[in-house]
Amino acid sequence: MEATGVLPFVRGVDLSGNDFKGGYFPENVKAMTSLRWLKLNRTGLCYLPEELAALQKLEHLSVSHNNLTTLHGELSSLPSLRAIVARANSLKNSGVPDDIFKLDDLSVLDLSYNQLTECPRELENAKNMLVLNLSHNSIDTIPNQLFINLTDLLYLDLSENRLESLPPQMRRLVHLQTLVLNGNPLLHAQLRQLPALTALQTLHLRNTQRTQSNLPTSLEGLSNLADVDLSCNDLTRVPECLYTLPSLRRLNLSSNQISELSLCIDQWVHVETLNLSRNQLTSLPSAICKLTKLKKLYLNSNKLDFDGLPSGIGKLANLEEFMAANNNLELIPESLCRCTKLRKLVLNKNRLVTLPEAIHFLTEIEVLDVRENPSLVMPPKPADRAAEWYNIDFSLQNQLRLAGASPATVAAAAAAVSGPKDPLARKMRLRRRKDSAQDDQAKQVLKGMSDVAQEKNKKQEESTDARAPGGKARRWDQSLEKPRLDYSEFFTEDVGQLPGLTIWQIENFVPVLVEEAFHGKFYEADCYIVLKTFLDDSGSLNWEIYYWIGGESTLDKKACSAIHAVNLRNYLGAECRTVREEMGDESEEFLQVFDNDISYIEGGTASGFYTVEDTHYVTRMYRVYGKKNIKLEPVPLKGASLDPRFVFLLDRGLDIYVWRGAQATLSSTTKARLFAEKINKNERKGKAEITLLVQGQESPEFWEALGGEPSEIKKHVPDDFWPPQPKLYKVGLGLGYLELPQINYKLSVEHKTRPKVELMPRMRLLQSLLDTRCVYILDCWSDVFIWLGRKSPRLVRAAALKLGQELCGMLHRPRHATVSRSLEGTEAQVFKAKFKNWDDVLTVDYTRNAEAVLQGPGLTGKVKRDAEKKEQMKADLTALFLPRQPPMALAEAEQLMEEWNEDLDGMEGFVLEGKKFARLPEEEFGHFYTQDCYVFLCRYWVPVEYEEEEEKKEEKEEEKAGAEGKEGEEAAAEAEEKQPEEDFQCIVYFWQGREASNMGWLTFTFSLQKKFESLFPGKLEVVRMTQQQENPKFLSHFKRKFIIHRGKRKAAQGALQPSLYQIRTNGSALCTRCLAWAGGGGRRGWDWEHRVGRRGSVASSTSLLTPPTPQVHPDQHRLQPPQLRVLLYPQGSL
Repeated sequence: MEATGVLPFVRGVDLSGNDFKGGYFPENVKAMTSLRWLKLNRTGLCYLPEELAALQKLEHLSVSHNNLTTLHGELSSLPSLRAIVARANSLKNSGVPDDIFKLDDLSVLDLSYNQLTECPRELENAKNMLVLNLSHNSIDTIPNQLFINLTDLLYLDLSENRLESLPPQMRRLVHLQTLVLNGNPLLHAQLRQLPALTALQTLHLRNTQRTQSNLPTSLEGLSNLADVDLSCNDLTRVPECLYTLPSLRRLNLSSNQISELSLCIDQWVHVETLNLSRNQLTSLPSAICKLTKLKKLYLNSNKLDFDGLPSGIGKLANLEEFMAANNNLELIPESLCRCTKLRKLVLNKNRLVTLPEAIHFLTEIEVLDVRENPSLVMPPKPADRAAEWYNIDFSLQNQLRLAGASPATVAAAAAAVSGPKDPLARKMRLRRRKDSAQDDQAKQVLKGMSDVAQEKNKKQEESTDARAPGGKARRWDQSLEKPRLDYSEFFTEDVGQLPGLTIWQIENFVPVLVEEAFHGKFYEADCYIVLKTFLDDSGSLNWEIYYWIGGESTLDKKACSAIHAVNLRNYLGAECRTVREEMGDESEEFLQVFDNDISYIEGGTASGFYTVEDTHYVTRMYRVYGKKNIKLEPVPLKGASLDPRFVFLLDRGLDIYVWRGAQATLSSTTKARLFAEKINKNERKGKAEITLLVQGQESPEFWEALGGEPSEIKKHVPDDFWPPQPKLYKVGLGLGYLELPQINYKLSVEHKTRPKVELMPRMRLLQSLLDTRCVYILDCWSDVFIWLGRKSPRLVRAAALKLGQELCGMLHRPRHATVSRSLEGTEAQVFKAKFKNWDDVLTVDYTRNAEAVLQGPGLTGKVKRDAEKKEQMKADLTALFLPRQPPMALAEAEQLMEEWNEDLDGMEGFVLEGKKFARLPEEEFGHFYTQDCYVFLCRYWVPVEYEEEEEKKEEKEEEKAGAEGKEGEEAAAEAEEKQPEEDFQCIVYFWQGREASNMGWLTFTFSLQKKFESLFPGKLEVVRMTQQQENPKFLSHFKRKFIIHRGKRKAAQGALQPSLYQIRTNGSALCTRCLAWAGGGGRRGWDWEHRVGRRGSVASSTSLLTPPTPQVHPDQHRLQPPQLRVLLYPQGSL
């Protein structure tokens, strides 16, 4: 603490979410003598820590969501305290000290969600109170003296108490802007004080027993009232006083008994949100169409039908959300589809029959909910909206054209789709008319601007002609065209657009913006770019650009400062020169920019050139947990940390060990190995060696790294283990102070881009939270990461490194906790694992070929843009529109079957049992199970082909042998000896059942396939098949005796129950299969001779496998293939 000296400069810190139970509150907080604000929410505190007494400059203290029973302590001794937030504790009346209300600056008090039964005593003495929140307590009365003194209140929340009346002195709160009284039984309170609250902007009276009689007759004096909540009351109509609010923007009247709306609602010209859900409305007045600023309209759970919605609802041009669920709508007005800004349309639980066809033109729609409408039929999409999904045109006319149909047929199909009239043309015209009406004013402005620009150019040309009557030619530098380069990576859009001074510092070859507080302070080993923006005599922007060279700066910084100064000049389009300024020899013009007030500081950033250093790796061990996405939790580096239920990863730099416990899952092991591969690829440049170890088979090097082998590996990790929630801090640096606020990563406002709701994490972060211009500290309890953005200032980085060390030592942590530094773009895999969906996988368009994907967005890609469209992959769907192929004749199928079986030299079968393939008995050939995987090794004889010259040579040798008098047998024997050996080919058929997993294929590729490849090098072919998609050549080897049973082969052995089988033949007799029907079971122990034939195969009779054509309708004859169902009984049951 004393070494760094950074804690006294900390102005604010958020320590929420840490566990301070049992006296673990950090003592180092005493050293933060300049602390202005402190947050200790959800830390488990039971009392206020004593260390708060040393924070004499503390102004804001938040201790919400703890177990505090009292606020007595040192609060009254903090003279600068302004805000006390102690909501969601266990405070009672005696737990609130009286002396805190004597603090002169106390202006914010939040005691909501506690156990108070009365207002704190002496509260009326806090005369500077601005915000008072006493909601969700049990307070039944408000003392009259309270509002006599607290006249400066701006925010008052008394909701969810037991108040039956309000003191009349409330009319003195003339500055009050927000009043929340929800959930109080104010039945007899007339609220006569409301008209006196002239500054009121928000009024919430939900569930306060409001009726027509206990509301003021007029609120005309509340000209600023914009938000009113009267939901969950007993209103039968809209109160008349609401029509007198001129600034009303949000109105909630849900959960009442309102049955009709008055025509006076057209006075709410500024209303943006109107909630009328859970009422008794049967119709909406046409006056609602005059609310042109309305954005959100909620009508859920009413009695609206199609006639109840006005036809002119399309005039609500700004409508974004329309919700009318649980009503009686059969249709919706067609004009609703003219609301082109509509993003949410909820119509579930209605009686919808269809929707307007113009629904397809709502391009901004994000949510369309039409569930629980059983009679709904969606309208067809327009013809022009039939996009080519995956580069396939699914339109009927295009497919008929590809199939070779006549032009008349194609034209008829197109006419049938489009119809004699285009029903959407009118909608398109109305949209264009609406857009043109909205653009009239913009066109007028543009026309005026263009006229002014033309006049200005004309005057400039006249002045130029007057100055140069001879018409001189342009200089050579004026005719040069500027290169079209992208400088957005170095300079932002607002650079040089406002008068002032901007300075960049060269760091790692890139200019980094310097904060205004450090202007005029130059490091001797750095280089800077200085931009001065000013207005010239004509009122136009002009610039002066300097680049300052430090006396100790390196060559790379000098060169980059000059280069980027020229880049800045080109980016701005400036005509000035870039002026070089050297340390100690600055020009007067440069010194005047800083009013002759510049100073030099020793030091500077490191050079951008690479330096060769010996990498030092820290040995660490992690426990792998999680199912879908694994997470790594650091553990102590010793053998006692191992648990047989988990997988552990030991990182020793160039040696990475993946240790698998005896009870660990295979999935966790595989994911841990993949994680180790990522570490090796991204952090070790592929030089590390990954070793997979199993419990009981560890190497000596593994135990040496852990300090020795333990006597026993026990289960010690709790079953409900879950690591502490990671906390993300954003380092803030100001003029003489530091701040460390936490990022609430569940709020989408903290993200650079708004993420989708389903991506919001529970315990994990998103990458979109990190800004390249900032520095963050990620506290994971056993790991503290410091993330440095590429464009972050150097001083903020230095401060973050010191704060990270302080934060690590300040809180109670395990001994193996470490602090690591990560630069943007070079993050460690352990750091990335803390974030959700952080991967470096590039998005690929699978509808384009490889060449088109590889072409970059540069000049080459632009030139070949037309070629890319032609090279896009297309799918041929003509087979779906062509007539069915004629079936193969039985004689032809039998001949083909005989030829294929003649070439078969031998066949061996294997079946997957457990994790190994076992040999399949020959009597089971032809029997397959839907949950099993089979492998058949077929050896085929390949005849030797002779060339014509070789055949003639053999004939001559035979004639010569006959002439020499050799006998025919001897000549034939010699010819056979000279013939080459017969060649062969091996085909491995892999058959996978429909209910089998892919583990069978993986087991085959990594075990049996490699063995076959070593036995038959260069002569092996692998054919993968799935159930009922078998190769015809493979089916021919079973001679139409191919039976598929349901279930698993082992489970079917010994099963004795009747089963129903169906024989199918599709297209050819080769494709004959016998499939188990419904609950078909095992095969063994069955008597096949009675119905099907001999045991072990389907009956070989032709009449059984080719049954007569069933008696069906002639139109169904082509669609129904011949079928035969066979009922099998156990042996001896007949």
